[in-house]
Order: sequence, then C-alpha cells, then structure tokens
Amino acid sequence: MSDAAKVRSRAGGVLAATCISTLVVNANTSAVSILLPAISEDTGTSVETLQWAVTGYSLVGAAVIVTSGSLGDVFGRRRVFQLGLLLFVASCVMIALAGSGGMVIAGRVIQGAAGATILACGLSLLSVANDGAAQLRAVSLWGAAAAVGAAAGPLLGGVLVDATGWQGLFWIDAAVALLCMVLTAATVSESSDPDRPRTIDYAGTVLIALTLTPLILGVSKSGDWGWLSVATLGCFAISIAAGYAFIAVERRVAVPLLDLALLRNRVLVGSTIAILIGAGTINGLMYLLSLYFQDPAALDFSPFEAGLATLPATVGLVVVAPLVPRLAAKFGGRQTIGVGFALTTLGFVIVGFVGASWTYAAFVLPLVAIAVGMGMSNGPASSAATASVPENEVGGASGVSNMARYVGAAVATALAATIYGSVIANQADDGASQSDALASGLAAASWMMAIFSFLGVLMAVVIARHRAATGTLNDAAAAAAAHLHTLPTSATAGRADPEQGKADASERRPG
Repeated sequence: MSDAAKVRSRAGGVLAATCISTLVVNANTSAVSILLPAISEDTGTSVETLQWAVTGYSLVGAAVIVTSGSLGDVFGRRRVFQLGLLLFVASCVMIALAGSGGMVIAGRVIQGAAGATILACGLSLLSVANDGAAQLRAVSLWGAAAAVGAAAGPLLGGVLVDATGWQGLFWIDAAVALLCMVLTAATVSESSDPDRPRTIDYAGTVLIALTLTPLILGVSKSGDWGWLSVATLGCFAISIAAGYAFIAVERRVAVPLLDLALLRNRVLVGSTIAILIGAGTINGLMYLLSLYFQDPAALDFSPFEAGLATLPATVGLVVVAPLVPRLAAKFGGRQTIGVGFALTTLGFVIVGFVGASWTYAAFVLPLVAIAVGMGMSNGPASSAATASVPENEVGGASGVSNMARYVGAAVATALAATIYGSVIANQADDGASQSDALASGLAAASWMMAIFSFLGVLMAVVIARHRAATGTLNDAAAAAAAHLHTLPTSATAGRADPEQGKADASERRPG
C-alpha cells in the first residue's frame, strides 16, 4: 500500500471512529428522558429524583467540555479520547447493572464527563487527520452523525425499553463504544499541541461544577424547601460565590477555561445566550413530553409510542436546520434568529393552553412550530459565535458556546422539572384530578419556556451585524448539528471567501 493510500485509510478510520462515537453519545443523551418512567418503576426512585440523571449529565459536561480538549492537546488527543470511551463503557455497564436510582444518577454523571471528552477530543482528532477541503467534509460528516444520533435517540430508546428493558440501551452503547476503542487503537495516530502551555485550568473546571451544582439543587428543591428558605438561598449564595471565584481564577491562570476578554464581544455574547436558551428549551421540552406522554393519567403512551410522538420536535429540528444557512445569507443572521425564536415562543404559548382533554393531534402543530423555530435560530447563532472573532480566537469562541449548551440544558431542565412537579402537587392538594394537574404542570412549564424563547428574540436585537454563512453543504451539516455542537462554517474566520471577508471586515468588530 502506498503512503498516500495509508494516509487515506488512516483518515477513514479516524472518521469512522469519531462519527460512530458521536452518534452513539448523542443518541444515548437524547434517549434517556424516554427511559425515566421505566427506570423509576424498576428502581423505586421517583422521576423527580431521576431528573438528576439528566441534569447531572449536563452539569458535568459543562465543566469538562473545554478541559477535556485541553487535556488532549497536552497529553495526547488519542489517549484522552480513548479514556473518554473507556469511561463511557464503564458508565454504561454501571447504569445497566444499577439496582437503585442513585446508581443510575452516578453513572450518568460519569457519562457526562465521558461524553464531553469523546466529543471534544474526537473533533480534534478529526481535524488533525485531514487538511483543507477534506477536513471540512470530515467535520461536516461528524456534525451530521451527531444530529442523526440526537434525532434517533428517543425513538431508539422507546423501541429498546419495549424489546429489552431500559438496560438494553446501555448494553448496546457499551458494545459500540468498545468497538470504537478497537478502531481507534488500530487507525488513529497520537497527536498533541507541543506549542500549548502545559498548564490545565483544573480550578476553573471545579468552580464551574461548584457554581452549577448548588444552583440546580436550589432550583430543584425549591418546591420542597421554599424559594426564600435558608437552604434555597444558601444554595444560591454558594453558587454566586463560586461564580465570583471562577471569574477571579480565570483572570490569573495562564490558559483560562474561559477567556474573559471574549465577553466584550457583543455578537459572541448575544449568540452564546441564544445558544444557551435554545439548548435549554429543547432539553426541557423533551424531558417534559417524555413524562407527560407516558403518564397513565395523560396520554398513557408506551415508551415506543412516546419516542415516536417526539419525532416532530427531534427530526423536524434536524430536517429544517440545513435549509436555514441560505435563508440567513439572504435575509441576515440576526433576522433569522429573531424569527426562529418568535416561532418557538408561539409553539410554547400554544402548549401553555394544554388541557386534560388534549389528544396527541393537538400537540403536533406547536411541536412543528418549535422545531422550525429552533432550526432557524440554532444554526445562525452557532455560526455567529465563531464568525464574530479573529481566527486565533475561534477555538475559544467555540468552547464558550459549547459550554453554554450544557449549562442551558442543565438549568432549564431542572427549572422545568421543578415547575412541572410543584404545580402538579399544588393542583392535587387543591382537589384537582390527576389529569388536570398534569396538564396544569405542563402548561406552567411551557409558559416558562415561552418566556425564555422570547428572550431569544431580544438577543437577536442585541446581536450586531456579522458575517453570515453562505449556505454551502458544509454549512447545512453544521446547522443540523448546531443544537449539539458549534462547528466551523463558511462564515468562520479564515474559511470564508477572501472577497467576502474584505466586504465584511468592518462588521466584525470585537465589541
């Protein structure tokens, strides 16, 4: 075999290992909400407690997503990627063998670290293994695999609950991750960044977790403790103190987890908040619908039926997103973001009027509106995040937006779960039927997400003019994966057409 053929073969192996791993990680992540009722019944743990299996995953992912990439740059990307896969296998086995809800939650927390590591280092390996147009194609395929996994996850989870029990998903995921480990060992060469300082911002990682954990705990337990109780306010105080300490640390470390100078960039800040809102609302929505659709007092769907019922939101989002870059190039990124969030707001407002008499057919139109709206806002917001900074800051901007996705998912899901559970309990105490109480809980949580989505409309106003993606096939793949990960587009610094770069130079102000 010639040297060129060996290079192509190796690049193909890297592409296979990274794409399969990101597909299985994202399918696993999106499937878990569908499994919660079955896990609750099997372990005797309340669904309210099992909410931590979702929020704990996102919480740890937020803390680790940037750090794991730094570890790969310093100690070897293949080595850290393999460690992520090994942790993923161990967490899957731990969850599949779990006899208690606490063990499931612990396994999911480990899985959050594993998943973030696989995504961060996998993308780095893919970028290093390819050059030029081949690199962009490979990254786009990676993004497409991530999007397909996220869309298929709820349906796959529903099928497996009925066919094998909820444990089946984790056994299959463990087997696939093992296959990726073998493939990686056989085809992926080690790489690192010798020019990068050897220091790792471990303190920043710990402080991110310490900021988010008491915040989510306070939000989750506020219904039991009271919003103004000492315990709740104490959690919020710890979160604020840890957040302040995080900022202080980031100002002093050599290679910070978050470059605070980036926060002076209005486009980046606005797009990051838009990304946070989008990730939070889609995760909160999937959590609520997974529970409501399966509840015997609501629609009483089987896990498979519930997974099928979420398709307008999951598949719709992925199908619409690739069409958006050309729309944004024609009408402007911030206009597209604003219209997208307006549609999402409308969808949540409609669900806010849900009643116990609603059949599934009544949910389809608002779910389609939410999916179309999120597809319109996610892609341009993700593109804006990397288009608004110089080429040497693209990695930092991408890290900020990816961290925001995890933060949004953790906080919004916890808040949605708290509102849903508290309203149901209050309605039941007032003598309402279980069906009416469930509908009231879903309505209240939907109004909260409608408010968040409307804030996204305001973010579109805040975001200044910026370079928009031109609508290439690679842009379409990046847009499809935008609710999961920030990928380079034709708008990203150093990748756009040079003449377009000259025309837009005046619009890429740092503040």
